[in-house]
Amino acid sequence: MYTERRIERHQLPYYLKVYNRHTGRAMGYMGNISDVGLMLISELPLLVGPVFELQVKIPSVEGEAKLIDLSAHCLWCKEDATPGHYDSGFELQGPAPTEFLKLVDALRHYFTFHPQGSSA
Repeated sequence: MYTERRIERHQLPYYLKVYNRHTGRAMGYMGNISDVGLMLISELPLLVGPVFELQVKIPSVEGEAKLIDLSAHCLWCKEDATPGHYDSGFELQGPAPTEFLKLVDALRHYFTFHPQGSSA
């Protein structure tokens, strides 16, 4: 089991919904994210070991959701602090899609403290 993270994950106060790419059924909500993976919060425990075909739907200004397809290996699953919920850790398979990396960067920028007067 991984005890050290190479890249810090950023908490998402408003979770993004994650779906099964093949069935379109909601699997849960993104709890945190990095360039190499994500944590999913779900109402059912997930099987550790297999590669899941996931899809993240990003709301857009135009009203049409942007879809990001991912293949990710489930490394672990444990009961969440909230009764009836489970946390699962996923590692992306292969290089992360460009749209996923843009999402990571946007969230990293949004949740980073920028001192007043900073040009960041």
